[in-house]
Amino acid sequence: MAAAKKSRNSAPVDVALTRPDEVPLDFPRAWIEFPDPGEADQVYRCDLTWLTSRWTCIYGRGCHGIDRTKPDDGCCVLGAHFSDKADLKRTKKHAAMLDEHTWQYAKAGAKKGVIEQDEEGQDKTRVVDGACIFLNREGFAGGAGCALHMLAGRIGKDHVEVKPDVCWQLPVRRSFEHVTRPDGTDILVISIGEYDRRGWGAGGHDLDWYCSGSTEAHVATEPVYVTERSTLVAMMGQAAYDVLHAHCEARVAALSAARSVAAKQRSATDRTTTMAVFAPHPADPV
Repeated sequence: MAAAKKSRNSAPVDVALTRPDEVPLDFPRAWIEFPDPGEADQVYRCDLTWLTSRWTCIYGRGCHGIDRTKPDDGCCVLGAHFSDKADLKRTKKHAAMLDEHTWQYAKAGAKKGVIEQDEEGQDKTRVVDGACIFLNREGFAGGAGCALHMLAGRIGKDHVEVKPDVCWQLPVRRSFEHVTRPDGTDILVISIGEYDRRGWGAGGHDLDWYCSGSTEAHVATEPVYVTERSTLVAMMGQAAYDVLHAHCEARVAALSAARSVAAKQRSATDRTTTMAVFAPHPADPV
């Protein structure tokens, strides 16, 4: 995803003060660390608060969009940067499978291509008419939404195999940190967590709305580690995901038991205390 530009006089703000449906960016989180089953020198550090939350994409179902003047364009108004040459090549390959019946901007793509450079010379998807060239707008006969996402369904592939990396990863964020332990051994710590406003860079604070911390988007019947399984497997590999899945299942069971206890407590203070140790996502339903 293209980094959001920071306005000249902008400073980080508490989004909860400007968006009543969004929770503050900083709150207690529960994390789990475990060795990568496939790599001895790697460790996964996973945000259980996020991964067991009830977030879901609500594009076309109440999404306000990151630009309030283009609510129907969701988070696609900036275009998407590519993680590497393979990512760019894969996107071009699948773009070639689209036609005028399935892609609103097929003619624009054929005429000038689907790639442009940002101010720093980095490749990204072109922005046409105020949003990503692959975004079919409302009213298009072939269907509104990402043309590449819809293509994946038609050709029997998961969207993680078709879309630019950052598009299928959002709003799960993967980051890497090389760490030297006290005994001198070096490991790679791979963190899996929430792609919140900060993930967009300094300009993320200027987004008019963002879903990961909005109560309006925390309405799924299943938690993120279930609904975003393909994303997580692509990020971690099946073996590591299986370990994560077991930890998430145990946490969900514990959360359920704690909520049952809290529901029977008369005092709001007692209910808060009962749940505090689990650090549930504050945007989730109580």
